[in-house]
Amino acid sequence: MTEIKEWLVTEVEMKIDLHIHTKTGSDGNLSVEEVFREAKERKIDLMSITDHDSINAQDRAIALAREYGIAYITGVELNVTFPYHDESISLDFLGYQYDINNEALKSKLQLIREHRERRAHQILEKLNVEFDKESIERFTEEDLNNIQDSVDGAFGRPHIANYLIEKGIVSSKQEAFDKYLVKCDVPKYPLSLAEASELVRNAGGILVHAHPNDPNGTSLVSITGDLNQQTEIIERYMLDYIDGVECWHSRHDAETTAHYIEFAKKHSLVMTGGSDCHQKPILLGTVDIPDWVAEYFQRYKAALGKLT
Repeated sequence: MTEIKEWLVTEVEMKIDLHIHTKTGSDGNLSVEEVFREAKERKIDLMSITDHDSINAQDRAIALAREYGIAYITGVELNVTFPYHDESISLDFLGYQYDINNEALKSKLQLIREHRERRAHQILEKLNVEFDKESIERFTEEDLNNIQDSVDGAFGRPHIANYLIEKGIVSSKQEAFDKYLVKCDVPKYPLSLAEASELVRNAGGILVHAHPNDPNGTSLVSITGDLNQQTEIIERYMLDYIDGVECWHSRHDAETTAHYIEFAKKHSLVMTGGSDCHQKPILLGTVDIPDWVAEYFQRYKAALGKLT
């Protein structure tokens, strides 16, 4: 680690983005190949593809990183069912630097993928109940097949929303969710924080709490918008299971970032950051993340070929 620190202080400023989605693995708008071409154009130095509950793009990402001379860290975003008082809250956690060939991780993600497909069928059944009320033609197996054909990565509600727009039933994704997809939701796979932590750590990786104060996403904001209360929840329920926290995010303001940096330092947690880019629009590399974030990832120099 000392060697990495000494090298970093002599380098020019790096562009880092450790939170990127693709349509190859989940719900991005670009394929992994297109994401890497864009990353090269934007002079990204260190990056990670973190598709939702999927590592299907990782083999290709590693190869493309070598091709483009970009340092790369394996990544994944896991959705966790987090019990809090009498509720179950949906939260996201980022796994980094794991072994992509770890069988336990691959098997669990396959189970989650299969659950996603069953969930899609159940959501469509609920949609048909709503369509009957409005005299809208019911979705058939053919419609489900059409939606699945549009999916390159993990099947989710955004793909159903796109199809609702295509069929002229709604005019926007927001309307699709507001009118149908919230009401017709079916629970996601119930992955616990302890299980997510065990999966990633046993695969040689680290687990990072993603965008804890994202006002528009899956975050602690669903419990409280107070930053001090958020970190109290992490202290009380999460510290045994996480290795870091995502301090820099495209929807974190300066106050949030400063608060989580202080919190991470207090508990010796890894600090990460990323755009959470789904390419809608393309935010790749637009979040200012300090060079020293790379220090946490000891494979960084090796990925650049600086070490033997």
